[in-house]
Amino acid sequence: MALINYTRPNVDLHSKRFSDILDEFFNESLNYRNDSFMPSVDISETENQFDVSVSLPGMNKEDINVDLDNGHLTISGERKLENEENGKNFHRVESSYGTFSRSFQLPDSIDEESITAKYENGILNITIAKSEEKVKKQIKIS
Repeated sequence: MALINYTRPNVDLHSKRFSDILDEFFNESLNYRNDSFMPSVDISETENQFDVSVSLPGMNKEDINVDLDNGHLTISGERKLENEENGKNFHRVESSYGTFSRSFQLPDSIDEESITAKYENGILNITIAKSEEKVKKQIKIS
């Protein structure tokens, strides 16, 4: 199998010496480790609830934590690199792995008791209902 030159995005090649570029390719690119990653998060709102979707492909639900503390929703966990197969040589690893933590400040209008989380097909879906008592009212100025 022939190795193909792979350049990581956002690397400024103009400020490097040629020998540094060769060293990086031959010594680091095959063993490049990324010990943390940031999963993609989509947050949407309807009239009655907030929906949070987190892309976590290849993870087990046991490796994911969802916490609520003083209005902060924190999603954290760890995706492990599965490279324990004997006889397998990796020529390139582009998948992100390691620990992650994402935290979001929730509005006061949520019902903390209604939060549900479901993990299916690599997507963590969190549903947070709005509290009717805490919904802001528009006050007319007279």
